Amino acid sequence: MENEAVLGATPMSTTGAARLDQKIEDRAFEQNSVSPMSVNPSDYGLDNHGIGNVLEEHWNLPSAALYEHAIQRGEGRIVHKGPLCVRTGKHTGRAAGDKYFVKEPESEQHIAWGDGNQAMSEESFEWLLRKAQAYMQNRAVYVMDVRAGHDPKNQLPVRVITETAWHALFVRTMFIRPEDDDLKTHKPDFTVIHVPGLKANPETDGTRSSTFICLHMTRRLAIIGGTFYAGEVKKTVFTACNYYWPLKGMLTMHAAANISKEGDVSVFFGLSGTGKTSLSADPERELIGDDEHCWSEDTVSNIEGGCYAKIIRLSEEAEPTIWRTTRQFGTVIENAVMDPVTRRLDLSDGSITENTRAAYPLRFIKNRRVSGCGGVPKHIVMLTCDAFGVLPPISKLTPAQAQFWFLTGYTAKVAGTELGVKEPTATFSACFGLPFMPLQPTVYAKLLREKLVKHNTSVWLLNTGWTGGKYGVGERFSIKLTRQLLNAALDGKLDAVDYKVHPVFNLHMPKSCEGVDAAVLDPTWADQAAYEEQAKDLAKRCNKAFEPFEANVEADVLELRPKA
Repeated sequence: MENEAVLGATPMSTTGAARLDQKIEDRAFEQNSVSPMSVNPSDYGLDNHGIGNVLEEHWNLPSAALYEHAIQRGEGRIVHKGPLCVRTGKHTGRAAGDKYFVKEPESEQHIAWGDGNQAMSEESFEWLLRKAQAYMQNRAVYVMDVRAGHDPKNQLPVRVITETAWHALFVRTMFIRPEDDDLKTHKPDFTVIHVPGLKANPETDGTRSSTFICLHMTRRLAIIGGTFYAGEVKKTVFTACNYYWPLKGMLTMHAAANISKEGDVSVFFGLSGTGKTSLSADPERELIGDDEHCWSEDTVSNIEGGCYAKIIRLSEEAEPTIWRTTRQFGTVIENAVMDPVTRRLDLSDGSITENTRAAYPLRFIKNRRVSGCGGVPKHIVMLTCDAFGVLPPISKLTPAQAQFWFLTGYTAKVAGTELGVKEPTATFSACFGLPFMPLQPTVYAKLLREKLVKHNTSVWLLNTGWTGGKYGVGERFSIKLTRQLLNAALDGKLDAVDYKVHPVFNLHMPKSCEGVDAAVLDPTWADQAAYEEQAKDLAKRCNKAFEPFEANVEADVLELRPKA
C-alpha cells in the first residue's frame, strides 16, 4: 500500500484514506450525507465552508466510534491497555517553515511579519482553499465542533473539518466539548480545514514546499495540508487565540498554571527542558493546565481540554501521571514503537522520532482543577536552564525586568544532546513561545507588565541549570533544591528576607532561604575571573536578543537590563 509506515512488522496507513475497496457512490450535491451516528450536527452546515458532495459527514462522533473508524480505515492500532497508536509519516513535528498568514488590509498592521510569520497572497490562499474543497469531495469527512478556553466569558468557538477519524479524536481530546444540547446551534468563530493528504505544488500554489499551514485572520479560517502531525491543529488554534484575544486586552500565555488550596494561582513560563511540566505538577496544588492559558481581567483559564505530552523515555518512576495516560483508552499516541504481537509500547525507542507524543484529556489527571480556571496570578515563574552556570538559582524581578526576561525568553541547550555540539548553546524565544505569537512580542510584554502592576503579582526567575561552572564542569541544581526555592517563593517565605543585586545581571538574589545553604544562592566559581567573563558573555547574548524590542519598551527596562 502506498504511503505506509511500519508499526513493528505491521503495516499501517499514514494517509488515513479509505481503503481502495470501499464502495463510493455518486450522490447529488443536495442529498443529505450526514451519518446516523452523528451527534447533533450544527445548523451551520458544511455548505458555509464551500464543502459539499462528500461521501459522508460524521459530526461530533464519540471516542468509541472514532476508534472504530480509525481501525476500520487502517489509520492506527489499539495498543496495550487501550490507547490508539498512530503514525504521522514524514512530519513528526511542526513544519515551522511552512506557516503563512494572508497579507490583507485588516490584519496586516497587527502581524509581526518575518520568517515565522510568512506572507501569503489572497489569491494563493483562495486557490489552496478551492483545492481543499475539491479534495474533500467523495470522501468521508469528520467535523468536530469544540471551544478553546475554559472561561465561559472568553471562549473561541472552533470547528475542525478533517479527513481522518484519528485527527477528529485528537481534536475531541485536546479541546473543550460543548454540551450536546449546544452543538445544534454551534457557529464557529474560527475554522480549520484539515486535509493532511493534500499536497501543495510550490510552483503554482505560492508555498515553499508541499506542506502548508495557512491562516486568514479576517476570514477566521485556516487550511492545513501536507502533514499528518496533529500538533499543527493544536498550535493553529492557539495561534488564533494569540491573535484575537490580546487585541481585546487579554494576555495569552504559552505557560503552565496551578492553584493552591488557598486559591493562589501561579503561572510557569519556560521553554523545553526547563522543568515547566514537572514543577507545575505539584501534589499540593491543583493543575489548571500544562501549556496554554489566557489571563483576562479577573481570571486565568486553560485554553485546552487536554494535554499533549512528550513521552520519549517516559518512566513510571519519573512521571507517573503522564505514564499512566499511555495505558488508558482515549489517549492518542503518535509515533511510539510497539510490539506487533503483544501491542506493548516501547517508550524508550526513539527510532521513529524523539518527538513521540501522547494526547490525553485533562480528566485523566486526578489532581486537576475541574473548572480549568483560577483567579489572577499571585506569582509568575519564568524558568530557565542556564547551562553556562552563571545565573543565580532564584531571583525576584521587578515589572521592568519581567518584561526583559519575558521578551528574551532565554534558556540553553545542553552540550552533547545534539550531534557536534560541545558547548552549551543559548536559545532565545520571545514570550517563551515566539512561533505561536502572530502579533509583535512587545504587545504581549506590555499586557504582561500592565497586569503585573495592576494586581501586584510577584515575578521570579528560577534557574534549573548549572552552578559552580558551566555544563561539563559544574553541577546541575538538584530538583530537590529547585522545589525548595520554588515553594519558599510561592509560600511567601522569601518576601521578608534581605536581597542583594547581582553585579552583572542586575537580578535581586535572596541572601537567605530556610533550609538552603546561603552560599548556593549567590553563584560563584572557584575561578572568579572566569565566572565574570562567562557572566558578561551571557549578558551580551541576552542584550543582543533584546535589541529588536528596545524601541518599544519603557526606559526603565533598558536601565535594568544586564551590564555587558
